[in-house]
Amino acid sequence: MSDTVLYDLTDGIATITLNRPEAMNSLTADTKVALREAVVRAGADPAVRAVVLTGAGRAFCAGQDLREHGDNLSAGRGLDGTVRDHYNPIVRTIATMPKPVVAAVNGVAAGAGASLAFACDLIIAGEKASFLMAFTKVGLGPDSGASWTLPRLVGRAKAAEMLLLAEPVRAEQALEIGLVNQVVPGDQLESVARALAGRLATGPTIAYGAVKAALDHAATHDLVSALEREAELQDACAKTSDHRTATAAFLKKEQPGFEGR
Repeated sequence: MSDTVLYDLTDGIATITLNRPEAMNSLTADTKVALREAVVRAGADPAVRAVVLTGAGRAFCAGQDLREHGDNLSAGRGLDGTVRDHYNPIVRTIATMPKPVVAAVNGVAAGAGASLAFACDLIIAGEKASFLMAFTKVGLGPDSGASWTLPRLVGRAKAAEMLLLAEPVRAEQALEIGLVNQVVPGDQLESVARALAGRLATGPTIAYGAVKAALDHAATHDLVSALEREAELQDACAKTSDHRTATAAFLKKEQPGFEGR
């Protein structure tokens, strides 16, 4: 794995850190390949029960590295396949992996960088964090799933405003409009995000995957279809060791110990 993306697995938590602080963690081709490898690795590893995505230094992720992009344009390569080859697989893996993903947004999250955070299940923002849908500033439309995730977080009107006007949304405003789950002092962001991921990592992993799958299905289907999908997922959860253990613990008025299986 490239040193532009760091990967650490401790206590069931995979921490994935974008590591180009000198460039505000902007995304080069090398970084995108490494990030894709990291999220695929976390999603597939049964030892991983929760994931934290964050950035090194003062930014979460400034989006596409425009210097590299400018070179591609000059060479006549356009987007060079990055949306389909890089961004789409990364976002799809984050959104669909059967375990919870927490974004710890420590600073600027712009363009595709903001979209990465929106693809996560929970977003914790430091007080200096900001979100900028910067696409139209460089004459582009949204990518990396922003057209799907952002309206579902803040509604179509606010999503259209953010995408069309391309003005930054500061942390406290992001909390007010439902874009993030929590805002914390910057020096507490890592500990708060890790504590949340730790809580999730000791929980019923398969049930968390069912929650993600149910929400994803319901977003684009009618009630009847959503009810059937819930029934399918519930049948699968009912067969897990965690469900049996938790039910027995409840009847004994004890706290269950989940093993993620």
